[in-house]
Amino acid sequence: MQGALVDALVGDFKVFWLSADMKIIFSKKNHKSMKILTKFLFVTVLGATVIFAGKVQALEAPTGPVILVVSGKLSNTNVGDEAHFDRAMLKALPQHETLTHTPWHDGQVRFEGPLGRELLKAVGAQGTSMRITALNDYAVDVPVEDFMTYDVLLAMSADGRALRVRDQGPIFIIYPFDEKPELRNDNIVYRSVWQVKYIDLE
Repeated sequence: MQGALVDALVGDFKVFWLSADMKIIFSKKNHKSMKILTKFLFVTVLGATVIFAGKVQALEAPTGPVILVVSGKLSNTNVGDEAHFDRAMLKALPQHETLTHTPWHDGQVRFEGPLGRELLKAVGAQGTSMRITALNDYAVDVPVEDFMTYDVLLAMSADGRALRVRDQGPIFIIYPFDEKPELRNDNIVYRSVWQVKYIDLE
């Protein structure tokens, strides 16, 4: 609040808060008053920190072809109330590598891309479930907890080669099957969507 003046009486102290500067005028009478003032300042600063930490952050607008749209319960957007990502934006997220067997490949494959939870962090996800839809309109509900508990990858390349649509790309949901054998079940296989185009947070 630049230029705003707030004054408050706390015990024997009168506090003036102007912009980022805090000026204190007081008549010191006892140690108790000092404790009251200290508590007041702590609560005030803490409250301001919480406000700014929860501030909505806008994503950069995509400059290339959009390959993923995230909608629903999210706080960070760049096109209306949605978050649109091109390949470069997804590559700019922290990248991860997963070496695993899958039901759709021969032998181990080295997949690369951002973790699902990094995407959720980028969009300020607030939902508990995701409706993930593929290019062919196949859709499945996936708990947000999956992305938070496991290193679920939004794979964009396999063995060093970018995933094209014909290769089940441009985005393939890959669970760490080798690292977490408990994930080798039908429910997880159904959630391993390829050719992902849309994620709706519910």
